[in-house]
Amino acid sequence: MRATGIVSLAAVLLSSCAAVPHDPPQVAQVQPTTLGLSDTATPIAADWWTAFKDPQLDTLVTMGFAANPSLDRALARVRMAQATLGVRRGDQLPQVTLDGQSTYQRFPERSLYPPPYAGNAYPTTSVQANLNWNLDLFGRQRALVAGARADVAAAALDAAAARLMVSTSIAQAWVGLARADQLIRVADSFVATRRQALGFVNSRIRNKLASQFELRQAETLLAEADQARTRAVAQRELLVHAIAALVGRGADFYPQVGSPKLAFDAPPVVPDVLPADLLGRRPDLLAGQARIDSAAAGRKVARADFLPNVSIQALAGFAALGLGSFFDLGARTYGAGPAIHVPIFEGGKLKAQYRGATATLDEAVAAYDDAVLGAVRDSADALTQVRATDQDTLAQRRVVAGLRETVRLDQVRVSTGLGSQLDSIDAGFRLLEAEQALVGLQSDALTRRIQLIAALGGGFEPSPPPAAALADSAS
Repeated sequence: MRATGIVSLAAVLLSSCAAVPHDPPQVAQVQPTTLGLSDTATPIAADWWTAFKDPQLDTLVTMGFAANPSLDRALARVRMAQATLGVRRGDQLPQVTLDGQSTYQRFPERSLYPPPYAGNAYPTTSVQANLNWNLDLFGRQRALVAGARADVAAAALDAAAARLMVSTSIAQAWVGLARADQLIRVADSFVATRRQALGFVNSRIRNKLASQFELRQAETLLAEADQARTRAVAQRELLVHAIAALVGRGADFYPQVGSPKLAFDAPPVVPDVLPADLLGRRPDLLAGQARIDSAAAGRKVARADFLPNVSIQALAGFAALGLGSFFDLGARTYGAGPAIHVPIFEGGKLKAQYRGATATLDEAVAAYDDAVLGAVRDSADALTQVRATDQDTLAQRRVVAGLRETVRLDQVRVSTGLGSQLDSIDAGFRLLEAEQALVGLQSDALTRRIQLIAALGGGFEPSPPPAAALADSAS
């Protein structure tokens, strides 16, 4: 009879619960097969920056991992998520507390208390141990733990994304510094050549073979060369400041930043196609998948709120009027029993929470889909830019080689009296400008490769990505 009564009570409780609304998710997760990725994988070393063969760059990246504020914030968020997970796991276990109280109180004459307590003051003392254990019959606490666990995974993946951002930012700034150094070198050659041209024009004026117009033109070209060098020096200083900030240092670090030793003429090899494991290697995309799992767990929590919440409560202790009788066995008190909370009418609150949790899941899926499409586009754009820059650099090398040969022939013509010194200087100007453009393209080739590495997820090698917990949408 007792078992029958318990079953009947459970049936009544379940039938009296508020009805769960039928609101399935409306956004579908994008599938890799629809994105046109190849069936090959692209290996990228975890320490990919070492491919640039610059020991100082290796040191700077290591310093950035140790002291970059953005990375420190991401790691702090990981610890916060881990602490929240510990709280959720603790809620699954029995909660035991101990409460004690002693109050000196006057009891009124006209009350429930008989003489000699009525009209007199006595201490009331109680010490009580309490037990509360949520049985989690319908999985609410388990869903909370699953959501917290997914949040920890997302925070850890965010930290991996921050680590990738730090390494690529330092590498790009280092390439920019190398470019500034090369441009300063080219500008110095410009200045030297245009000073030579100015001296030649002054010599022709003294011999009455040139006009003031040619003098002003030569002075203007020299001023332009000086201006180009000034800009290159200023750009170098700004990049030094940026590198110091990226590695968590201040102005005291500026003098320690030396000149890069990057091999502009030997950029690292890049893949020919977008890899199939693109979605499984980028930490930001994996973090998006973890957030889908967290949102799906939140939806399960909102669903469990419609069902009864059953817990076991117990107490044991002592309570007495007056200190003298507190330690008597008659002061003992204890009790135990189940506690049940059944939602029957909540004014639409639970339904609104459930719809909100479903919308949160849709938002997480849509954010992931948007990030996936952006990742594919970024990777494809970066790959196209690498190819285009390589072709442009190759063409510029031919231009520089042709102008070098032109300068050599002009010098031969001048030495034999068949050419003008002005023609030789003009060819030198064009050669220096072409070399300046070549420096820019060579640095762009390295920068584009760093951008491609960032778009492909760097050297991040994650474990299998967490499955999106969307199965409950069918129930």
